[in-house]
Amino acid sequence: MKIVEKEILSLDEKAVLRELWNEEYPVRLHLKNNEDFELYLNGLSNTKHYLLLDDSNKINGWAFTFLREGEDWFAIILNHQIQGKGNGSLLINELKKNNASLNGWVIDHENEVKQNEKYYRSPMPFYIKNGFTILTAIRIENEKMSGVKINWKH
Repeated sequence: MKIVEKEILSLDEKAVLRELWNEEYPVRLHLKNNEDFELYLNGLSNTKHYLLLDDSNKINGWAFTFLREGEDWFAIILNHQIQGKGNGSLLINELKKNNASLNGWVIDHENEVKQNEKYYRSPMPFYIKNGFTILTAIRIENEKMSGVKINWKH
């Protein structure tokens, strides 16, 4: 696996990433079409993308950082077939090299369903293992998600 850093994604990459997003994230977070994906990406500022590619240059994971209200935020998505093998930590460590602090929202329960009708597993143990602090007093609750804020500082 190798990581490629980009500021601008190609149309083909966006199509693959939207599919990965919809396969791995809960149904409530689905991006129905390319327009929804563009709207989401265009709503972010100072975005940097990190693509995790296999030996045949197929995208198997994606992390990205962006600026929100003066803080560095991130999101990460891995194909379920490569989870639990150190690939997520590889991506997170790449983000940590380029940021002094990282913030994210994490679903901290297991009652969300994915498009394959399986339950979404909370990645909370992964973030704890990777040195993040759970800010239990700061939550997001809306029609898209229910989760808690996490933070990592250098």
